[in-house]
Amino acid sequence: MAEFMTETEQPSPAVPHPGTAGERQGRTGDSAGPLDGQEAAALLERTRDLVDPELRAALESLPGSMRRIALYHFGWQHADGTPASGNAGKAIRPALVLAAASALGGPAARTAALRAAVAVELVHNFTLLHDDVMDRDTSRRHRPTAWTVFGSADAILAGDALQALALRLLAEDPHPASGPAAARLADCVVELCAGQHADTAMERRAPGEVTLDEALAMSEAKTGALLGCACALGALYAGADGEDVAALDGFGRQAGLAFQLIDDVIGIWGDPRHTGKPAGADLEARKKSLPVVAALSSGTEAAAELAQLYGEAHVSGDAEGIARTALVVERAGGRDWAQAEAADRMARAVQELSRALPAPESAGGLLALAEFVTRRTS
Repeated sequence: MAEFMTETEQPSPAVPHPGTAGERQGRTGDSAGPLDGQEAAALLERTRDLVDPELRAALESLPGSMRRIALYHFGWQHADGTPASGNAGKAIRPALVLAAASALGGPAARTAALRAAVAVELVHNFTLLHDDVMDRDTSRRHRPTAWTVFGSADAILAGDALQALALRLLAEDPHPASGPAAARLADCVVELCAGQHADTAMERRAPGEVTLDEALAMSEAKTGALLGCACALGALYAGADGEDVAALDGFGRQAGLAFQLIDDVIGIWGDPRHTGKPAGADLEARKKSLPVVAALSSGTEAAAELAQLYGEAHVSGDAEGIARTALVVERAGGRDWAQAEAADRMARAVQELSRALPAPESAGGLLALAEFVTRRTS
């Protein structure tokens, strides 16, 4: 799971994108294109600098028991309540809010959209807290998950509190876009829940029964929805019309699917030193991730072997079995399909973005961020 969530020494699962960095350099006059990751990294760093103080202030308003769990989850406290300087995440979703607002409305719109960016980050982390409980994941961001420290019930309640806090931030925002933004974010949460329900239902089905169309629809609801919502909220705070808001939502959804495809590749072949999770954890849990569903649907001998492996009960810590399963997924074409599909989704994302921002140079950070999340290694 990704929203309701989420390398080996081989090269990063890079995804080809429409237009090279050099082509963009020729169009915009920049000294470097976003494909080198520097522009996105700078945007994410600036976003954390802007969002973290507001996010901390929001968390401080929670009751003590919920505040302690939330601060631990974000990496800002140890389990005993003492201060920590952990990793609060990459801030991709709030960065998309601010980049969309800036692209359509300039610096003033970006400043106005700060609360919306914080609200999106709160919703994202609500899903992570719940996801870890449902998937029984024991590690996130290189430390024990909140439910393993505080218990499942308290982790779920802390997630609920984050969701309520997100909607309260928008309800208290005097900006005229706050009402439509709150309604859109609430609709997004409903879609996230529906996507998670579809995911858990698919996990109960036999290997080979889940189609690629079902898996892609589920991933759009779970991951694409919130990235699309983040972009749409930025557009709303920029005063964009309905067509441009829809285009930004479409951009985020397609980029979100590309993100999920690469996330699933990393979930199978990722290096724990970068991911903070055990190698092959998705395979050990018999998750029907997108590369696995593609492999099971390939009609190859490897697909039949994979179905047999997925029909067997997993043995915890069986590194040899996980490695064998990963190889079978790759032989059945799951990895190649996921990377090609991610490239296709990025092309669709660029097409959606061009509806609202025809000039590539005006898209600014949005393209850099989309490329970053589909070229990451963790």
